[in-house]
Amino acid sequence: MAANDPGLAPLGALAEDPKKGGIEATDSLEEEQPVAPDQFDERYQTSRFELWAWYAYYIGNNGLTLFNFAPTAFQNLLSQAAGDSGLLRYCGKERDINSIVLVSNGISFALQVVVFLVLGSFADFGTWRPNILIGLSFVAWGIGFGWLGVHTPEKWHVAAGLYIVGLIAYQTTLTFWTAAFPGLARNTVELRDKAEEFSSGIITRDEYDFADSMKRNELSNISFYIQSLGEIVILAIIVGIMFAEHVNASESNNNWGLSVLIAFATGVWVLLSLPWFFMEKRRPGQSVPEGMNIVSVGFWQLYRAITQIWKLKQSLFYLIGYFLLGDSLNTTVTVIGTLQNSIVSYNTLQLNYLLLVGIAAQAVGIYSFWFIQQRYSLSTKTMFNAVAVGIILLDGWGMIGIWTQKFGFHHLWEVWVYQTFYGLFVCPWYSYSQIMISEVTPRGKEFLFFSLFSIIGKTSSFIGPIVSSAIIDASPHHNNSTPFYFLFSLSLASFLFLLFFVDLKKSRREQEAFLEQERIARENLGGPKVGKDGATGAEEMF
Repeated sequence: MAANDPGLAPLGALAEDPKKGGIEATDSLEEEQPVAPDQFDERYQTSRFELWAWYAYYIGNNGLTLFNFAPTAFQNLLSQAAGDSGLLRYCGKERDINSIVLVSNGISFALQVVVFLVLGSFADFGTWRPNILIGLSFVAWGIGFGWLGVHTPEKWHVAAGLYIVGLIAYQTTLTFWTAAFPGLARNTVELRDKAEEFSSGIITRDEYDFADSMKRNELSNISFYIQSLGEIVILAIIVGIMFAEHVNASESNNNWGLSVLIAFATGVWVLLSLPWFFMEKRRPGQSVPEGMNIVSVGFWQLYRAITQIWKLKQSLFYLIGYFLLGDSLNTTVTVIGTLQNSIVSYNTLQLNYLLLVGIAAQAVGIYSFWFIQQRYSLSTKTMFNAVAVGIILLDGWGMIGIWTQKFGFHHLWEVWVYQTFYGLFVCPWYSYSQIMISEVTPRGKEFLFFSLFSIIGKTSSFIGPIVSSAIIDASPHHNNSTPFYFLFSLSLASFLFLLFFVDLKKSRREQEAFLEQERIARENLGGPKVGKDGATGAEEMF
């Protein structure tokens, strides 16, 4: 889960009707017309080709490279290097394999905080922000192809480095790709028509906001659905590659097979990214106030966001809930992943089959969620709450495994059921959590707020793995299921907090007040005059 949005033409830009959103005088009286929160410029209208290029990038950046198979390759090499003892010296201490993976996750997520702070604060200004995604994508591709040189146990230290940096590249590219969708949605013909209806008094502000929300839901959910279908095709090709590499013939063949498939998926990512790099319309963001440059204004905006977010109470409440529930889910996936890899003995072909099932279920799950939402006109928060229940059930399943070996991620059949359940009921989190971010983000601040939420998400992912690693190490028999005590409680508490404290209607009112204060603050800096939504005239953007 844009400036005025990135994606929105500045408020001062010429529209089809130059009077739209202003005050129209009649012979006898002046009649104030409602002002649509989004104004449009034909140059930046979202085209069908641009939208499909945006979808295509997500098919390429599907996570198979640095989020799915790279962790498996890393853990596989750790297992071989550790031998019968099951221990390796890492970060100054003898650790078991699962503990090393969790600590590496924590290190990676901590470094991501720095990257997001540096880049996210600048991205809402000017027209240069697409270059961020392009640069980060090149780093990710280099890591993906780099795995071709790392497929033997003695290189597990190198694998740790690739794993840590790879997670940073994957998460940052995904975040800056996602942050574009509110702008794309708000520049569609459908939203332009709704804005005109609102300005004409045909629909209310609540009806306009609902149309805006549903369009953002549509783009996010359909992109996830299309990505899932594309990923199934990629995985089917990978199965053929695995047979060609004879991965079941020997341990070394399996090691090499993992590296080959990471590189293949990276190549697909490269090809599918190029259309978006060329088709994206470089929509103007906020202008840099007079007397400041892109660096200083970035830090100024970051300072303002940190000091003023307390006035966005609903945004802050969601931030807290997102922190807690994201922590639980990220750590749950990591813990279950380590258990799954042990059950299938890191067999590349078996893991590929499991992913095929999981992603097919994911496609069905996200489309079903979106179909139900459309059919019954359900809000974003209602759908988000349904996903949260699925996360709680998943942690409850794992917690049962602490007390018995009969159930709780101990058997191969459970791995297959997990992939299906996760795809149908939990994977929609990756769409709806981002849509919720867009719901609590002031217009024109998308890249900053998506970066801040990513920082919070990664900080939570730093804490969860460290706590879970400590729980495993402290358990008498190094029981890998013991973190589920912590995870189940955290998921349940997070859900209840979000259910009772987050109100999206209140959030919209708070965002409007926040943008008005930002308008005044920018004018006090000596910058150009800005509209009430924080936008400047188009002539001042270039």
